[in-house]
Amino acid sequence: MIPDLPAHIDRIKGFLAEDEAGALYRHARASCPLGPLLEVGSYCGKSTIYLGLACRDQGGTVYALDHHRGSEEHQAGEMFHDPELYDNSEGLVDTLREFRRNIRAARLEDTVVPVVSSSAVAARHWRTPLAMVFIDGGHSLDAALTDYRCWSAHLLRGGILAVHDLFPDPFEGGQAPWAVYRMALASGLFEEVERVNTLGVLRRL
Repeated sequence: MIPDLPAHIDRIKGFLAEDEAGALYRHARASCPLGPLLEVGSYCGKSTIYLGLACRDQGGTVYALDHHRGSEEHQAGEMFHDPELYDNSEGLVDTLREFRRNIRAARLEDTVVPVVSSSAVAARHWRTPLAMVFIDGGHSLDAALTDYRCWSAHLLRGGILAVHDLFPDPFEGGQAPWAVYRMALASGLFEEVERVNTLGVLRRL
């Protein structure tokens, strides 16, 4: 049971399964005393709420990084395009308004710090060590590799690297997150903690 979980959490747009959300909350709660958390790919804030609730009562901080223009699969004509999140006047996906509305409704504005940017730009001068990094951004190989390379080096020893949408079988889903997950394990810098559905959890050695 997660305290203060919004009653409408299942209606918030997102792709996080319930068991994955529970695991994310557990690891965020355990990591929070070590330092701030960073999420790559916040979309409309569903996963951000689980991270934020895990940290709020401990006075922690969650940096929620997203350019809010949607990943490749969210663009017009693609499989996961949502017309409700499309700004016709700009001709662009815009998830920021929905994200801010959901974070405010969950009373997490003093815990969650939105970072509206790409990984490459946000990481350019980043100096803050992180206790947990959750990668759930773009699923092209280039985007997933960029997210991993930008943020894994900032993890504290003992910190958690969580990667979403792992599909070892290419017939079940895209392979970029799985490639990044295997790369992290092959580096010798991480050990596997657990796998929950399509969420993989590693610990920095």
